[in-house]
Amino acid sequence: MSVAGLKKQFYKASQLVSEKVGGAEGTKLDDDFKEMEKKVDVTSKAVTEVLARTIEYLQPNPASRAKLTMLNTVSKIRGQVKNPGYPQSEGLLGECMIRHGKELGESNFGDALLDAGESMKRLAEVKDSLDIEVKQNFIDPLQNLCEKDLKEIQHHLKKLEGRRLDFDYKKKRQGKIPDEELRQALEKFEESKEVAETSMHNLLETDIEQVSQLSALVDAQLDYHRQAVQILDELAEKLKRRMREASSRPKREYKPKPREPFDLGEPEQSNGGFPCASAPKITASSSFRSSDKPIRTPSRSMPPLDQPSCKALYDFEPENDGELGFREGDVITLTNQIDENWYEGMLDGQSGFFPLSYVEVLVPLPQ
Repeated sequence: MSVAGLKKQFYKASQLVSEKVGGAEGTKLDDDFKEMEKKVDVTSKAVTEVLARTIEYLQPNPASRAKLTMLNTVSKIRGQVKNPGYPQSEGLLGECMIRHGKELGESNFGDALLDAGESMKRLAEVKDSLDIEVKQNFIDPLQNLCEKDLKEIQHHLKKLEGRRLDFDYKKKRQGKIPDEELRQALEKFEESKEVAETSMHNLLETDIEQVSQLSALVDAQLDYHRQAVQILDELAEKLKRRMREASSRPKREYKPKPREPFDLGEPEQSNGGFPCASAPKITASSSFRSSDKPIRTPSRSMPPLDQPSCKALYDFEPENDGELGFREGDVITLTNQIDENWYEGMLDGQSGFFPLSYVEVLVPLPQ
């Protein structure tokens, strides 16, 4: 940094200290500028939180939600993303129904499970389309707004504050500092104020773009729900038709097979006429041989109870990448709370996510 640059940094630091500690008054910006700055700040907070909640709405599962955020770069190229790259809960339910429907074979319940499973898989495809549409037409434009326009405004405001401090320091020492240097500081301050004011004005005046993006989100939701209603209506009609057909068919009565005669044999035989071998005698020496000792099932390693941990109330089978499976009674080390419904923890060297409803917290995470 040059000597002039070091001097400017010293001026700004000195002025900031005199304002914060000594209560010195700095140059005041006009009310219109302050109001505009306040609106931009509120806009920035709104966009940031709406983005986070939209991603959570599309995919509540934290492991799948992490995959959704990784689509940002790829999905900017429209038409390149054919599916979101993670399983939808409707698709997992559909696969489960189809698998068990095939196992049941030709039966009322088995056929109904096949119908429902196919409909659930169609719902998963529609949900994939919703995720991609919302990502491309709502999430990506808002992220671009955060990363470019709002970031640029913050840069201009920071530069303006630095030039204001420099001008106020020199103005306070008028007479000791050359008038030309003071005049240049004022010009730079006014130039930065104009640039910042213009960028904030342009953002606030073009907020109709954000309305358009919000409209795209609603359109995508409407399209998803219309298709979902159509799929579920068709499924409901199929199931009702199966119920009508089943009720119209005559019921088959159960006829037990005739029992075969059973010969009890001689009266003194108590085992159906078959001689039985005498039971071998068990002696103390033979009943406790080392080879007959019961085998103990190895238990999972338990973490010390002085660190955050929880106990599994039920078995949990992971269905998505990143989830942690466990059995009832396992004690899991808690490492993080993702949200109000999911924890992250470790068991036997494996780390992953799991639902809060499946465990009982023994030692809570520190606040």
